[in-house]
Amino acid sequence: MNEILEYFPNITDEQRSQMEMLRPLYCEWNSKINVISRKDIENIYSHHVLHSLAIAKETRFTHGSRILDFGTGGGFPGIPLAIMFPDCHFKLIDRTGKKIKVVNEVACSLGLKNIEAEQISGEEEKGKYDFVVSRAVMPLPDLMKIIKKNISDKQRNAIANGLLCLKGGNIDSEIHNYRHISQITDISKIFRGEWFKNKYVIYIPI
Repeated sequence: MNEILEYFPNITDEQRSQMEMLRPLYCEWNSKINVISRKDIENIYSHHVLHSLAIAKETRFTHGSRILDFGTGGGFPGIPLAIMFPDCHFKLIDRTGKKIKVVNEVACSLGLKNIEAEQISGEEEKGKYDFVVSRAVMPLPDLMKIIKKNISDKQRNAIANGLLCLKGGNIDSEIHNYRHISQITDISKIFRGEWFKNKYVIYIPI
């Protein structure tokens, strides 16, 4: 939790309380439904929450923005972002019902009113959003083909509507077709720690 406060010192008391609740909630639910590697649950704040919040360092969503978390798994990056941007609406989708159950239970326990979660595939999702966010769901070209239909024409943010995704490793081949329009942020330049090396926020306007 200290690493969250180090990089986001101005969060409200409510946001701090919600962030503090994440570890016990995920420890409890992970013992029933495995949504985070059991070896990794001890690192939930650095490897999952802070990693998700790299997107919040990349841009600040405007009041009223609509964001789709594509393939949310257990709620990342959607839940940390929903805590950070309480005036925005987040829809979290995943094909796996058990994972969506965890998302709904965690969101309810946190009192998050700005989250909607549904067991649905990306191909089936028809809503329009300012941004799609994702965390290493599938190769970038495949993801782009699916989400283009979900990006709204209405602009309300400082950056153009599009995709903000978290990726790691060698991303050269994935971003090849988008190299002239994409913006790549090295997360290790935002957050300290060996774990963040070779991890990136990729922004592609659509």
